[in-house]
Amino acid sequence: MDGVFLTHSAEETRALAEKLASEAQAGDVVALHGDLGAGKTVFAGGFAKGLGVPYPEDVVSPTYTLLQVHEGGRLPLYHFDVYRLEDEEEAAEIGLDEYLFGSGVCLIEWPSRVEGLLPEAGRIDVRISRTAGGFDDREITIKKIQE
Repeated sequence: MDGVFLTHSAEETRALAEKLASEAQAGDVVALHGDLGAGKTVFAGGFAKGLGVPYPEDVVSPTYTLLQVHEGGRLPLYHFDVYRLEDEEEAAEIGLDEYLFGSGVCLIEWPSRVEGLLPEAGRIDVRISRTAGGFDDREITIKKIQE
């Protein structure tokens, strides 16, 4: 599901994430890029809903816990927010690599902080940015990195 998509509300952003999640497979790694307030957590909630996770509206950014595990859907969702990590070594210490390529889907906010640990191929990069339009307008670029 590669492409550039424009959304004009949080609901549209969630719906796009739901569609992406409907195609997700075990072992997928979704690298979720965007500035503070871009809508990464809104996207994560839609992704959880697309996986059939119970209570996707309860998905919040795991900034202080670093990881939230959401089970009960078609696949487990491992939602990471690595914003507070200092380096890749710290990410390895919390066990990020144990979740990569596992039985669920890893959704990682602020992936640039752990770039060296992420797969070079088979990753799905999602870039969310605000547009010059309305408050909830977003440009969302989805690209599967093949090699």
